[in-house]
Amino acid sequence: MPRASAADAAATAQRVLETATAHFSERGYSATSVDDIATAAGVTRGAVYHHYASKPGLFSAVAVAQQKSIAAAIVEATIGVEPQAALRVGSHAFLDAITQGASARVLLVEGPAVLSWTEWRQHDNDGPAAELRTGLAEAGVSPGLIDALATALSGAMNELALWLSEHPSDATAHNHAHAALDLLLSSVPGAETGKGPEPKPGTFL
Repeated sequence: MPRASAADAAATAQRVLETATAHFSERGYSATSVDDIATAAGVTRGAVYHHYASKPGLFSAVAVAQQKSIAAAIVEATIGVEPQAALRVGSHAFLDAITQGASARVLLVEGPAVLSWTEWRQHDNDGPAAELRTGLAEAGVSPGLIDALATALSGAMNELALWLSEHPSDATAHNHAHAALDLLLSSVPGAETGKGPEPKPGTFL
């Protein structure tokens, strides 16, 4: 029997990743087994291990994919936006993206418990935090302050996102979270603040 093509292998890996994302976000890491994921994805347990080596390795891949998705949302939201305004717009895009779908539980609840602190921080630094540092630099923040300020803002925004994820479909909480984010950003030299971004269809603003 011929071996699977590279395209078939990539499709299988993606299907496993998407299935694992759904399971980890809905059930949590501890309540999800590799067998559960394999069965739901229509593959063997061996196939899961072939692509991701271990359950922690699979979770790490899920977390990386979620971080990349959030970073992409930040980039998309800030295309064509002036640098000073881009920091604000991108930060609001982060808050919306991380509190939708699987991201909140995978990254803010399960992630810190499953991954080492070093690995969790590295995933964040390679994704949304990298976009935040870029936004701070383009807003004219002193290079010597960028790392410290990015760390402070990132931690505050992650906590704000976790709080907001505990109030799903709450329009008041949504508005308060974005207002609080603007207050945080108002302390950043050169950043244009004042109000959150224009609401998109389906949001509560």
